[in-house]
Amino acid sequence: MTRAKRFIIIGLLPAVILYVIFVLVPIVWSAYYGFFDWKGIGAAKYIGFGNFTEALQDPMFWKSFVNNLYIVGFSIFGQLPIALLLALVLFKNSFFQRFIRASIFVPMVLSSVVIGIIWGYMYHPQIGIINFLLDFLGLSSWEMQWLSDPKINMFSLGVPIIWANIGPYLILFIAALQNISSEIHDAARIDGATGSRKLFAITLPMIWNTIKVAVVLCISGSLKAFDLIFIMTGGGPAHSTELLATYMYNNTFTIYRYGYGSAVSTLIVILSLALIAGSQLLMNNKRNQL
Repeated sequence: MTRAKRFIIIGLLPAVILYVIFVLVPIVWSAYYGFFDWKGIGAAKYIGFGNFTEALQDPMFWKSFVNNLYIVGFSIFGQLPIALLLALVLFKNSFFQRFIRASIFVPMVLSSVVIGIIWGYMYHPQIGIINFLLDFLGLSSWEMQWLSDPKINMFSLGVPIIWANIGPYLILFIAALQNISSEIHDAARIDGATGSRKLFAITLPMIWNTIKVAVVLCISGSLKAFDLIFIMTGGGPAHSTELLATYMYNNTFTIYRYGYGSAVSTLIVILSLALIAGSQLLMNNKRNQL
């Protein structure tokens, strides 16, 4: 083993140890307790795949999963296109562009609790600014119970989710765009590739790996989404905005079924890995077509 490889291993070792202790071990520990009927105290009774079977047969589990797919859709088809479009406009380093980038990133500095409270008040049917503006503009017929109507509340939640999480993807895409050599842009200009032709023939293929990473982050973040939805709706009304994370939380800490909650958390990991694998397969095929 060369000296450089030893140096790299020694440098990575502390991070790997922390990752194993604080990520992998809790995942394995949670999966282990998923095989037990356990209320958090007292003896744990081994029931095999009973918790997993119950979760997979519970319509509310699948309702929560479908709602999570809405969040995944909002993230992939909302956050990423907006972030990419803004990155294409703001990737240079003028003062104005840096100011706009910082402004877009501000929501990431705010606590999710604060964002949930702010948007909760904006959506409030009586005192919310959204219904107030609609009434002011003479569009009273458009006023709605934004968070109470099961037909629209998931779409209403999609707006703050998109707004609050554009910043990191904007920075990610800007970094990818700035890594494209200026010689490639010059060659494209000489060949007459401009506008949309340059975007689809050169820019997107050059940053495709970054887009794939962003999709992975979107899926993993969406399936563990909790705090914003919990603050704004608590999963209600009538479980219409229930997510897998709130479903797990309610079963674990409300009715004290720690074993069942552990099984649900394990299923969340499995579903997340399945969606990520599927998305990467589709994106690899798509890249071959670009």
